[in-house]
Amino acid sequence: MDENKGLKEVDEKDIETAAAAAPEDLKEPAKVNVTDEILDWLESFVFAMFIVILVFTFVFRIVLVQGDSMNSTLTNGDRLIISHLNYTPKRDDIVVVEAKTDYFHKTIIKRVIGIGGDTVRLNYNDNTITVNGSVVKDDHKKEVMLDKFQFFDRTYMIEEGIYEYKVPDGKIFVMGDNRNNSTDSRRLGFIDNDMVLGKVVLRLFPFGSFGSV
Repeated sequence: MDENKGLKEVDEKDIETAAAAAPEDLKEPAKVNVTDEILDWLESFVFAMFIVILVFTFVFRIVLVQGDSMNSTLTNGDRLIISHLNYTPKRDDIVVVEAKTDYFHKTIIKRVIGIGGDTVRLNYNDNTITVNGSVVKDDHKKEVMLDKFQFFDRTYMIEEGIYEYKVPDGKIFVMGDNRNNSTDSRRLGFIDNDMVLGKVVLRLFPFGSFGSV
């Protein structure tokens, strides 16, 4: 009889313990505060937009190609991303520059042919460009170069149809890939490195041509 009584007491204690614990375990989940959720989402969105603005202000920019001077590499209406963070111009880079002369002030997109210290020679007779004596691989040019009157400058002519440009330190010599339809260093002269707004790193549009250039 004593053993049964002991078992009964244990059972009753277990039931009491379970009953006491049940209200805590079966509590309803706390209701989500919709206003707080919206505010958190807005805070995250604003922060993300702030980061995007910083990146596109100090690291990247989006530019629009206007004109045909870089055909067939780039075409009118292309949208590009350029990078200008700690950028130093290099040969064959496609760059966006602020070109300023007495008669011309415009943002242009061109290819870097020579950098400070280089000697650039344009030979219209055999359609070649050499830099420091080495022929430049020029597969991207649209067509054979013509010695047109708008490019003619006796200051740099060393022979009939041959022009030589010694690029000063801190400047670059740029040309469009569409050699015969490009306002570039042949007319504008050398471009200060400080006038380089950035290097083209990606084509965004048209989507069929998305990627590097």
